[in-house]
Amino acid sequence: QVQLVESGGGLVQPGGSLRLSCAASGSIFTLYAMGWYRQAPGKQRELVAVVTSGGSTNYADSVKGRFTISRDTVKNTVYLQMNSLKPEDTAIYYCSADGLTYSSGRNLYWGQGTQVTVSI
Repeated sequence: QVQLVESGGGLVQPGGSLRLSCAASGSIFTLYAMGWYRQAPGKQRELVAVVTSGGSTNYADSVKGRFTISRDTVKNTVYLQMNSLKPEDTAIYYCSADGLTYSSGRNLYWGQGTQVTVSI
């Protein structure tokens, strides 16, 4: 199994910045893509950004130029730097990891979510 623990959410004013972190632990053999998704009230969960094991990245159009995803392969941690935040970025942000473990094979794992609120 892989456990994902997110941190860094909170309340920020429009135009502000936040940095989310997600640390993976467990019986990990290797982690493939890691990413961030978000779900706003009344809406479906959507992809925000993803980074492959090779470092390739992909972003939702709504966050391009404002958010940056990165990962530390040694620490099994993925980050999301969020700048120029807008009220429409308000959501619960979930970390995901496509991981291969020694005991459970390959699965997609999710964190518990961290709230990001952008408001005056």
